[in-house]
Amino acid sequence: MALLLACSPLTACSRGSDDNPLGIGTFDPEAMASAEASESAAAAAASASAAASAEAAGIVTAESLSTDRYIVISIPEDLDEQQTEVLKAFINYDQVTWNIWFTRTGAENAEPLMTAEAYRRLKNGFEELGDGHTDGTVRVSVKAVTAVAYARAQIAICGDQSDLVSYDANGNDISNPETLQGRYETVITMVYEDGAWKESDEKTLTVNECVV
Repeated sequence: MALLLACSPLTACSRGSDDNPLGIGTFDPEAMASAEASESAAAAAASASAAASAEAAGIVTAESLSTDRYIVISIPEDLDEQQTEVLKAFINYDQVTWNIWFTRTGAENAEPLMTAEAYRRLKNGFEELGDGHTDGTVRVSVKAVTAVAYARAQIAICGDQSDLVSYDANGNDISNPETLQGRYETVITMVYEDGAWKESDEKTLTVNECVV
């Protein structure tokens, strides 16, 4: 019995008219690698297209909320419209404030996203930190989005900051492992004020116990 190999993008066969008169497919490693690379690129493009389509349709996904330096690992399922708006407002606030720590610039960008008292605290911390920059990637899992009162909601997250390194203006590593490089279970309070959801308060519940 002769075993005939059907050609497909994954088997990537080639035919030789002289040394293979029966036309039986032969294995071509280079063609297979090229086909797999093409499939991988196509899958990535399809994933990006799906995320863009979902966002355009108003559907929020972890991928659509992520950036290069702020990766959302997961979000709760079946969020209603209000919960979704709270989540989007929090992610926007968190990304803007993390960008301030990354670059040590643009503190004023956070002012519309926070209550006056919360912004005052951020400004004080920013001024105490001084010039420099932070490298690395933040990873966040959103565990819950909960309405706790009229115009008030809370978001529970696990934030993984273990990849971060903080530098002063002279390039010296000033990272504090107790406050920067860990996994933090945090509850963030958002309030509806002046027609927008704003960050009001944050409380860290555990350190290096939650899972992203």
